[in-house]
Amino acid sequence: MSGVSPKTVSRALNDEPHVSARVRQLVKDAAAKLDYHPNLTAQSLIARRSFLIGLTYERPSPSYVVDLQNGALDRMHNGRYRLVVLPFNHASERPEELGKLLLRTGLDGVLLAPPACDQIELLDLLDRQGLPYARITPQKDLARGIVITMDEVAAGQAVASHVLDMGHSRVGIILGDPAHAASLARLEGYRRAFAEHGKILDENLIVTGDFTYAVGYDAALDLLRRDPAPTAILAQNDDMAAAALAAARALGLAVPDDLSIAGFDDSEVSRTAWPQLTTVHQPVSAMAWDAADRLIARLDATPDGPTLDQRHEHAHALLVRGSTAPPPAHHD
Repeated sequence: MSGVSPKTVSRALNDEPHVSARVRQLVKDAAAKLDYHPNLTAQSLIARRSFLIGLTYERPSPSYVVDLQNGALDRMHNGRYRLVVLPFNHASERPEELGKLLLRTGLDGVLLAPPACDQIELLDLLDRQGLPYARITPQKDLARGIVITMDEVAAGQAVASHVLDMGHSRVGIILGDPAHAASLARLEGYRRAFAEHGKILDENLIVTGDFTYAVGYDAALDLLRRDPAPTAILAQNDDMAAAALAAARALGLAVPDDLSIAGFDDSEVSRTAWPQLTTVHQPVSAMAWDAADRLIARLDATPDGPTLDQRHEHAHALLVRGSTAPPPAHHD
């Protein structure tokens, strides 16, 4: 129907190079008229490839997981690659076990979200076995593999500077899971902001959470029951910031009149909370899309193809909303 050879049909349907846009569309139009759909299993057997790309992550907030998956799925929409989601807990303690899981799954490649993206033992295993990977927001050994980054230190510095600029000096901090290198990077950003403003970061006001609402709630209560209590709380994700908002209300505190709260991620909960949360926009979907795109480009690369860019940094943005204001002493 399209008037070209079977090989050209194959190349067009698989979005391979060396096919003009006109011929590619001609073939796809013919396939649509014939209601023809390539059999992915048969393709896998012939090519001796699975056309499966894994995505592994560990206990992040639900909205972060959704953004990760949606970004990767958007890139694979209507393509021959399919996404296999592989959540795995305690990757920092069991990197070899995670690596064996990824290898057993028969993947063509894998997207590594935190904290797996920073496990050097895991990267060593994948390199030895020749399994291509793309790393989403790693903090270590950035010369390895495809690397999609955001400046976590600068993002942490921006949100801390925001509350310091408004006059806060007694600032509580709820860290994320210490196994995530991004948590330490954001803390470094807070420290830089305090140093830049000539203020002292009270180490006794730094408590550890794990990016979950429940632990964030308990951590916020701990901070707010201290004497004197902080006038602002920086939580390292929006789930914990929303938990801090609930804890403040449980103690009869008004946000932002009595207490300012800022989160991180710009997840849906930051927009549905009241007041809406000041937060750092982290382009999770865009980074997952980018990681999947570059990984697929590597998997489909030909010897005479263009050189692929292995690293790309995405920008963050501070979003100031209703949950932050000057401390009580600054109000009229």
